[in-house]
Amino acid sequence: MASSEGSSASATPSTTIEVPGAAGPVLVVGAPGLPEAEFRNAVDSALFKQWLRNLQSEKGVLTYGRLNLTRILIQGVDMFGKRVGFLKFKADIIDEETKAKVPGIVFARGPAVAVLILLECNGQTYAVLTEQVRVPVGKFLLELPAGMLDDEQGDFIGTAVREVEEETGIKLKLEDMVDLTALLDPATGGRMLPSPGGCDEEIGLFLYRGRVDEDTIRSLEGKETGLRDHGELINLRVVPYSQLWRSTADAKALCAIALYEMAKREGLLPSYPPSANL
Repeated sequence: MASSEGSSASATPSTTIEVPGAAGPVLVVGAPGLPEAEFRNAVDSALFKQWLRNLQSEKGVLTYGRLNLTRILIQGVDMFGKRVGFLKFKADIIDEETKAKVPGIVFARGPAVAVLILLECNGQTYAVLTEQVRVPVGKFLLELPAGMLDDEQGDFIGTAVREVEEETGIKLKLEDMVDLTALLDPATGGRMLPSPGGCDEEIGLFLYRGRVDEDTIRSLEGKETGLRDHGELINLRVVPYSQLWRSTADAKALCAIALYEMAKREGLLPSYPPSANL
């Protein structure tokens, strides 16, 4: 991706970039009031660069020649420390046959992971969920332990193990994790896309299974966890697996149930592990 600067301290920040598959240089501009530093962070971010790569992928928007990218408006940037955490922009993509614009509002937040933790105790299987505040929907929700990847290396499984420990206190081993989304057809990208009409998020769904005693189940129920200094106010909930599908509206959990049940039916899961050391 090549670029040339075209901004000043008082002007709206802008640049042009070369995007393979586009008919010509693509103008990237900042919304009125967007600081130059935030604009540059956005254009240089892993989120923005990955979105551009997706446009040129095997099933990318620009792959077949009918659609053309002409302009991108950077609308908002949220920094997580020194890296871009969330990015909001609008892409002008034109259907060259009809000359109509394709809907192109993007909320970029990048890849994430979630883990379905199933614990067998005395012949009953339980799922471990987190209950935490979700301001965008204005509610406390029951969800699978989950989190965002915080680097550009794409370490889905390592992030999954780390997020489980942060949100539940449970220390899992990499070798005990099963990547459920990796069982999908490779053409899908091997990830779950919860809201592709507006968000680029792709989620790797993992499974952990183990056997525990009653004391472990009791110790997990209601346990307060999370990174409290980061505003994570999490309480654990232990739900019988047979009731899980009716206990939560979390898309991650519902998709994980579907993948787990289908993989189990097809005989794609490894043998049940021995007692878990949680």
